[in-house]
Amino acid sequence: MNSRERVHLVLNHQEPDCVPVDLGGSATSGMHVSSVYLLRQALGLDEPGTPVKVIEPYQMLGEIKPDLIEALGIDVVGISSLKTLFGFKNEDWKPWTTFDGTPVLVPGVFNTDPEPSGDILQYPEGDKSAPPSGRMPQGGWYFDAIIRQPPLDEDNLNIEDNLEEFGPTSEEELAHFGREAKRLYEETDKAILANFGGTAFGDIALVPAPWMKYPKGIRDVTEWYISTVARRDYVYKIFEYQCDIALENLAKIYEVVGNRVTVVFATGTDFGAQNGPFISTQTYRELYKPFHIRVNNWIHKNTQWKSFIHTCGSVRSLLPDFIDDGFDILNPVQTSAAHMDPLELKREFGGEITFWGGGIDTQRILPFGTPVEVRQDVHERFRIFAPGGGFVFNSIHNIQAGVPTENLLALYEAVKEYRNYPIT
Repeated sequence: MNSRERVHLVLNHQEPDCVPVDLGGSATSGMHVSSVYLLRQALGLDEPGTPVKVIEPYQMLGEIKPDLIEALGIDVVGISSLKTLFGFKNEDWKPWTTFDGTPVLVPGVFNTDPEPSGDILQYPEGDKSAPPSGRMPQGGWYFDAIIRQPPLDEDNLNIEDNLEEFGPTSEEELAHFGREAKRLYEETDKAILANFGGTAFGDIALVPAPWMKYPKGIRDVTEWYISTVARRDYVYKIFEYQCDIALENLAKIYEVVGNRVTVVFATGTDFGAQNGPFISTQTYRELYKPFHIRVNNWIHKNTQWKSFIHTCGSVRSLLPDFIDDGFDILNPVQTSAAHMDPLELKREFGGEITFWGGGIDTQRILPFGTPVEVRQDVHERFRIFAPGGGFVFNSIHNIQAGVPTENLLALYEAVKEYRNYPIT
């Protein structure tokens, strides 16, 4: 059984030969570049000092190369946009060193010149004539979006300002999606997880638009959340127009990628905090649900793709709606949040949605536990989530920087040991 067949079976709630594993298939199932470096060194895949590419600079995610995929038995590969979240392409690589001393390669227009404070700023499209859109504090690991919202004129809000980033998928991007889908389908046996963009409504990571030089509209994080209540009609109209554009784009994309794609990353909008959802069920149903249904109905009517929702935090109370909306997959399955007990999730929802994640507690055990505790946690997650299919192993969100090397090794040694069916 190959990887693609394995993933297909678990997504249809059947048991294959072993539980599929994802690492790097999406921007929410990857690994910080510093941890990628440590893992590659520990596995003997590189000579000391060999740099790792930063393929997603906003979160500083490292490249998961084919040799690491092979070494770890990974079953999923990803397709994403030609451009990073800062609006520039991954090309013209140059060396840089992170604050913790990790040797990396970054895109040519990635700014590596520190400010007097020691902070590193990033600029939309790498254009230093524009205001910076991201800041990595001195000694930090990631970039924070810089809010660049102009003063709001309450009486003259223009919906088009918050639709500026949504439009027809370019011919260049279509060619890229088609080319990558064909290459990965023919040159690997992996399941393909694709993020085509445009179908996440109100994703707060995207609201500040760090790829745009002079974003207009409501771009402040706090102001956006206020607007979902105080300017509900305005936000709803944005979503209406965005959804119309998204469905037109999906039709064009499907023409070039077809059913080579196994899973489509439909949305990364977070709805949960540590102790519960940060919106009411009623608000979700009024503001988001209609558009999730439209997108998922289109996907299931016109393609064989499975639909993937990423939403962090405590979202158990919203899971019946996610399932009703047509989502096939939940990620990252944050079992460390309130009301997200793995046993209860599997018992209540395991027959209706696939859990893609939940494989290791990345808040406490992976960074701060012992290798023995890491192995025990992984074993328990397989024992709970794997029976009957409906489980793709992945950590809870990206594996962060600062994880001890021995814990990284224990994680994937345990995966190898415990992933085979029947799970005991």
